[in-house]
Amino acid sequence: MMSFYKKYYKTVFDLALIVLTVYLFMLLFSYLYKIATPIFLAFIIFAMIEPLAKWLNRRGMKKSLAAALTTLLFVIFIIAVLVGLGAILVTQTSNLIDKLSTYQGTMQQSIQDNSVIWLDRMDTISPEIVEKAKEYSSTLIGLLSGWASAFLLGLLSWLTSFSSFLVSFVIGIILAYFLSIEIEDWKNTAKNKTPRTFKTAFIFLKENVLAGIGGYLKAQLKMISITFIVILIALLILRVNNALTISLLAAVFDLLPLLGVSTVFVPWIIYLFIVGQTSLAIWLTALLAIVLLVRQILEPKITGDTLGVSAFTMLAFMIISLSIFGVAGLIISPILIITLKALHEQGYLKRWIRLPEGEYDESP
Repeated sequence: MMSFYKKYYKTVFDLALIVLTVYLFMLLFSYLYKIATPIFLAFIIFAMIEPLAKWLNRRGMKKSLAAALTTLLFVIFIIAVLVGLGAILVTQTSNLIDKLSTYQGTMQQSIQDNSVIWLDRMDTISPEIVEKAKEYSSTLIGLLSGWASAFLLGLLSWLTSFSSFLVSFVIGIILAYFLSIEIEDWKNTAKNKTPRTFKTAFIFLKENVLAGIGGYLKAQLKMISITFIVILIALLILRVNNALTISLLAAVFDLLPLLGVSTVFVPWIIYLFIVGQTSLAIWLTALLAIVLLVRQILEPKITGDTLGVSAFTMLAFMIISLSIFGVAGLIISPILIITLKALHEQGYLKRWIRLPEGEYDESP
């Protein structure tokens, strides 16, 4: 046992130090996010408005005026989206919640009717087994319906009560405006006053992490936009109620690793087959197949290997971060795991972690 500790204590110590550093960084970020949410939002808004402001400034417009104009256009766009899209989402989500109990009753009745038909055709099945099947199916349907109701109620609550976020967002817009005006001064200050070690770390993050995350986010935005548009058009053609809300839910699930649009469509298709709406179920199955096929064809071309991190690793790290640090952990987790991957590829982890001697034929 002592030989095991002697061989591995350096490796364990180095790994523990890295894990502790990551934990402290995430803890610090979650704390800062809670007390300075408008500042983080300001950086995001600044990234959206600065390209146009910079372009107008290069064309001869004063930077303060260019920043004011782009900020005004951004505010108008956001208000239009929130008012129009928000009203539709609240209405359609409320409609879905109201109909869940109806869908549950319809599905339960269909199962019971079909069980009677199955019993008539198969005399060997005892009535007790059929009753048990009815009982289990009712419990399962009630459980699934409860989950769906909880999710939609949570979504509706988020849509209708986000006053604190709205205040932070408004402050973030104001901060982004001033940041756009003062960005050159901040860059010069950072260039002249930042210690060399932190400059090296920033350059590493900019070249290996931030560029990759930016490309990945753009690629994912393209993919979910394609998914949303395809599903919305198909549902409108099929005259499905609440098409916009369903399309948005599918796009959100499509963004999550390992889940995808099947999370929305598979239970829906099963329900339609059970209640006898076979035609719509077949059309939705075809739509699901088309969406999955289009994603398989376009994803390698659009996203490529931008991240190079497996979906399981990404989702597992996001779940753990969300459980420990909340929303802040969910935000920062992709950045951290991509940073660790970049550190590994650049050889930093190999230098920082002392591997046990004689345990590997080749250095991993």
